Amino acid sequence: MDKRNLFTFTPVLKETLWGGTQLLAYKGMDATLERVGESWELSSVDGSETVVADGEYAGYTLSGLTAALREELVGTDNYRRYGQRFPLLIKFIDACQDLSVQVHPDDELAQQRHHCPGKNEMWYMVNAAPGARLYSGFDRKVTPEEYEARVADATLPEVLRSYEVHPGDVFYLPAGCVHSLGRGCFVCEIQQSCDITYRIYDYGRKDASGKPRTLHTAEARDAIRFDEMQTDMTCPVEENLPVELVRTPFFTTSVYRLTEPMECDYSGLDSFVALICTDGICRVQSGDEEVCLREGTTLLVAARCPGVKLLPEGRACVLETFV
Repeated sequence: MDKRNLFTFTPVLKETLWGGTQLLAYKGMDATLERVGESWELSSVDGSETVVADGEYAGYTLSGLTAALREELVGTDNYRRYGQRFPLLIKFIDACQDLSVQVHPDDELAQQRHHCPGKNEMWYMVNAAPGARLYSGFDRKVTPEEYEARVADATLPEVLRSYEVHPGDVFYLPAGCVHSLGRGCFVCEIQQSCDITYRIYDYGRKDASGKPRTLHTAEARDAIRFDEMQTDMTCPVEENLPVELVRTPFFTTSVYRLTEPMECDYSGLDSFVALICTDGICRVQSGDEEVCLREGTTLLVAARCPGVKLLPEGRACVLETFV
């Protein structure tokens, strides 16, 4: 029986109205696409599944790999809860222009309307242009009536909390939190496996056919949490120690800023682990297996793996996330 524990995937690149060229350069990819806004690193979303890049399981979709390895890949409890549907979607996002102001449904509403999970997510700021900003939550209590009025007269951003951002900043965005990435933000996004977005405000932009992009004002009203939410987070900068960034019922994420080797013990963890290199180069070893992670690449560590060794080449930054 094959006991491979480390899996790399071919990312799914997404061209967007607001994307640019930074993502391809960051990932060292030579592609003919223009305005690449997103790179889906791990995905089991229908129509956008990532596939195993090499080895015995090369060409398997993420859900296909889960079907083949079951609990040994994702963990006993995860397989019981989610089956073949991988519970996370991991992306890199390059906002060359402002993204729309939007909101995502929670589990209950998403299941009712779309028969899928909701979307709680986090952003880790990989890079940010000078002065780059984002919106996250209201800056005061807003009623549903005021929300609709401000959408109608295009003043919604006036009641959103705005943040100037810098590399290393962390934002947790619970379902129901109104938010938007601003121009110049380059992030790693970790979220539930859901692609449902309600667009609320879009700066009057038009799509490729010249028509105003669709807004989901009414659908969003039922999803929005109309209370003030403080969603930015700060974490101490500590080298060669795991620093927990986010712990939620949906995922837990830590960051490793490495200058020397580190052992990660997963023997007591009943879950897969995703390792995302956001800066530098880091080799990952598990027994006889070794994968070289360069910035912009992601590795899936099987739940049956007892642990890995992280070996940075110089200085490296790695995000670790699991369910």
